[in-house]
Amino acid sequence: MELVTPAFGLVFWMFLSFGVIVFVLKKFAWKPILATLKEREEGIQHALDAAKRAKEEMATLQSNNERILNEAKLERDQLIKEAREMKDSIIAEAKSKANIEAERLLTSARETINNEKLAAITELKNQVATLSLEIAEKILKEELSSKDKQKALITSLLADVQLN
Repeated sequence: MELVTPAFGLVFWMFLSFGVIVFVLKKFAWKPILATLKEREEGIQHALDAAKRAKEEMATLQSNNERILNEAKLERDQLIKEAREMKDSIIAEAKSKANIEAERLLTSARETINNEKLAAITELKNQVATLSLEIAEKILKEELSSKDKQKALITSLLADVQLN
């Protein structure tokens, strides 16, 4: 059992050497190790804080981007609406002007047609009158070529005048 249970001297020297090692480590290594750990902990905490701030900034930027995007969409929709209204008003105005111009042209064409019709009728009457006079002249020349025919015509004309 001696192998399982250590002797008093061995335990004493182990505690003494452990105490010396702890003293040396505490005197020379413990403070730098703790300072390094503290420094590393502060660095990690600083990185976590920076990441948290960056995340908050990203959320703020994203909400600002969404707001700006929504405003841009609203402005785009408003511009499109105004452009459509302007297009519709321009088309309506052009149609109105075209209808007025078409009506004016129709009225002008009707007046021109009436004027030309009256001119043609007047010219036709003049030609009919001229032809009638020419025919009457030829007939009278034919009828009045002899003296007997002239006397008979005069007599019939006088008879007609007395009857009326």
